[in-house]
Amino acid sequence: MSEFNLKFVCLAVFGLLFLAISSALAQDADFKPIFDGRTLDGWKSPEMSYWSVKDGAITGCSTEQNPCKSNQFLVWQLGDVDDFELKLKYRINGTPSANSGIQIRSRVEEDGHAVGYQADIDLAGRYAGALYDEGGRGMLANRGQKTTIGSDGQMIFNPLGDADALMTNIEKDDWNDYHIIARGDHILLKVNGQTTAEVIDNDKAQREMSGVLALQLHAGPPMTVQFKDILLKRTKLQGRKKIVLVAGPRSHGYGYHEHNAGCLLLAKCLNEGMPNVYAAVYKNGWPEDPTAFDNADEVAVYCDGGGGHVVMGHLEEMDALAKKGVGIAMLHYAVEVPKGKPGNYMLDWTGGYFETFWSVNPYWEAKFTDFPKHPITNGVRPFSIRDEWYYHMRFRENMENVRPVLSAIPPDSTRDRPDGPHSGNPTVRSRKGMPEHLAWAYERPGGGRGFGFTGGHDQINWAHNDFRKIVLNGLVWAAGIEVPDDGVPSKTPTTEQLRANMDEPDPGSWNWDRIQERIDQWNSR
Repeated sequence: MSEFNLKFVCLAVFGLLFLAISSALAQDADFKPIFDGRTLDGWKSPEMSYWSVKDGAITGCSTEQNPCKSNQFLVWQLGDVDDFELKLKYRINGTPSANSGIQIRSRVEEDGHAVGYQADIDLAGRYAGALYDEGGRGMLANRGQKTTIGSDGQMIFNPLGDADALMTNIEKDDWNDYHIIARGDHILLKVNGQTTAEVIDNDKAQREMSGVLALQLHAGPPMTVQFKDILLKRTKLQGRKKIVLVAGPRSHGYGYHEHNAGCLLLAKCLNEGMPNVYAAVYKNGWPEDPTAFDNADEVAVYCDGGGGHVVMGHLEEMDALAKKGVGIAMLHYAVEVPKGKPGNYMLDWTGGYFETFWSVNPYWEAKFTDFPKHPITNGVRPFSIRDEWYYHMRFRENMENVRPVLSAIPPDSTRDRPDGPHSGNPTVRSRKGMPEHLAWAYERPGGGRGFGFTGGHDQINWAHNDFRKIVLNGLVWAAGIEVPDDGVPSKTPTTEQLRANMDEPDPGSWNWDRIQERIDQWNSR
């Protein structure tokens, strides 16, 4: 081989090696720590006396003086997991019966028991590396086993490796690396780099596609289990799109600006009505979960606006998501941010925003008699409803790529208020008798969609089927999903569902029977 060819080959090999290393580093960078190594911040158990941090590790410990009479679970509080990879180190000691596990996509019952998939851990080696269904179907795949679960719940077992040989790779008295991969119906467990169990779960009635992450301390004789270097990476959902709804903190009084209750209600409608959508909710402000948006197809925000808008400390982070093509939706007061840099960002994200001393926020009954042909208006019938409908938004110049989807003519009385940051201005007063745009769709030139909706002041308005439908349609459209011809289906919320998750207790002064009559009247057409 000539010296030239040798140099060329060496450069090519070096280039491939560099690309491989860069790719590996990029993948590792996607893993984010969810345990700070010092405190249990972000982790909680009904009985915290079993849990502490020792030597940089979460430590679960039972003793003769503090016995563990029922399984205990330390639950990660900052978000549910869906499709993800989890890496951590664990160590367990005690009697041969010492047992633990890592709960994934689980639910927490009233007594604190976490029920669902569990990546098993034990000292004797009977269960280590297996996938168990805690409180449910029992063992799904022993160590060295691949299981396919049919839609009828029947399990077909195939060998994946020798259980005893795999156990020789697991340290009984030292640290082990656990790598858990959950993507769609497929769950894979690896211990110290070797695959120990695999499950394909087609049983829609019993499987869970999202849920909590928790660490287990098993009931029984005294034992200690430790976990450290806990890293989470979210991955794009398999066969579904993910909408992350961010609810702002407590705002107005009971029944108004119910950001938490409203987001939870909208998410419930999306998850029940659209099988190709998963809606997750983060309550009370900007998520503390460092992975919250990593696999999001859309971020929808329902919060107070202006300088207190939840995005104000995260403008660059939100802009980076928009530049990646993530859909962005703003509901009610969330359409308002300060003029200048925040307003320019909002124009880039959603195509329009509430600009103080330009836009106004009167409370009035808007009548919607016809709609433009757009996926967001699919299945929406003419309707009218009172709300704090903002109007006269600041839109992109010449309405570039902005499509109004909800417009109405405000009463002249809403234009006669004196000048102020939200109340009125000469331009608004000069537009008497003219239609105003109350919701809009935006297609970004670089990819991605935006949706703005100015209603949503009153919690009870979510019970109006057409009001709710146009918002659900807008959220689905902004996520890049085809809106059904008849719109996103959803059941009319009951008054109990409307009241659930409100920020303040019911003052007892609301006549819910009369409210139910109004809801029935709305939807009886």
